[in-house]
Amino acid sequence: MEGNDQNGLRTQSVEWVKAQLGETAEITNIKPLTGGTSSLLFELAIRENGNIFYYVLRLFHKADWLKKEPDLAKHEAASLQFAEQAGFSVPHLIAYDETGEQSGMPAVLMTKVSGSVVLQPSNDEKWLESLAALLAKLHQINADDFPHEYFSYNNAFLLEKPTWSKVQNDWMRAFYIVAGSRPQAQQCFIHRDFHPANILWENGEITAIVDWVNACRGPAGIDVGHCRVNLAQMYGISVANDFLAAYQRYAGSSFTYDPYWDLVSLTDTLDGSPVVYPGWQAFGMKGLSDELMRHRLDDYLLSLLDRFDDF
Repeated sequence: MEGNDQNGLRTQSVEWVKAQLGETAEITNIKPLTGGTSSLLFELAIRENGNIFYYVLRLFHKADWLKKEPDLAKHEAASLQFAEQAGFSVPHLIAYDETGEQSGMPAVLMTKVSGSVVLQPSNDEKWLESLAALLAKLHQINADDFPHEYFSYNNAFLLEKPTWSKVQNDWMRAFYIVAGSRPQAQQCFIHRDFHPANILWENGEITAIVDWVNACRGPAGIDVGHCRVNLAQMYGISVANDFLAAYQRYAGSSFTYDPYWDLVSLTDTLDGSPVVYPGWQAFGMKGLSDELMRHRLDDYLLSLLDRFDDF
C-alpha cells in the first residue's frame, strides 16, 4: 500500500496500527514528535469506545543502522517488556513489526506515557539526585536471561586523531587505553542510552524512562558514563561529577567506579567533529554551540585522564 497520511506517516503504517488496535479503534490525529534523531516518532490519538487514548509509533528508517542491527524493533519490544516486568514505568508494548513487511518500516507501537522532558529544571539538585537514584535502581535488575549483550559503538583501534581538538595527543592516549584490556565488571540490566532527554517528568517527579532500543546486559559503568558525557556537554564537568557522586551514594557497595568505562562512553560519542545534539535543542535547551561542545569534550577528556592516573 503506497501513499502518505496527512502528517508524513505512510498509509501502510497507518493500516498496520489500525490492525493492531482492533476494529473499534479510530485514529483521530497523527502528530510527529520532536527530539528523536535515530528514528521517526509519531503520537497517535485513538478514539476507543468514546474515549481518547494516546500511543507512540516508532519507525526505524536508517538503513545503515538497520544493516548493523536488523532486529531493532524486536530488541526494543523485548526491552520494554523486560523493564515493565521488573516494575519500571515505561511505555507499554502494544505490537512490533521486526522486518517492516507489514508496516512499511520496522516498527514499535507502544502507549504514550504522561510527562515531558526537562532539561532546565527549577531544582537542579533534586533533578540530578532523582536521575541518579533511578539509574541505581535500574541496575539492581538481574539481566542474566536478557538476550542482548553490551558492545561498544566505536572500535578504538580505528579511531583517528581528532583534528578538531586542541588536545589531540590526549585523545590518542584515551584511544590507546580503551583499546586495551577491559576491567572485570558485574553484568546487570542497562538502558545503554540513559540521559536527561530520555527521562519524562511531571510535577517534579520522574514518570518514565523512554527509548529502550539499546538496552542490554552490561556493566553499570556504561550507563553512568553515557549519562555523564551528556551532562558534561550540556552543563559542564561539575554537573557530571555531581551525578557520579550521587549515583555512588545510591548504588553503594554494588558499584565500583572505574574511569575506563567513562573513557569508553566518551570515545563512543565520537563521529567526526562534535556538534550540539539536535534533541537538546528540540526540548528547549539554549546557549549551546558546536564550539562549546568541542571545548567541553576536551575538558572532560582531560578530567577523565586525571582520574585514570589517580586510579
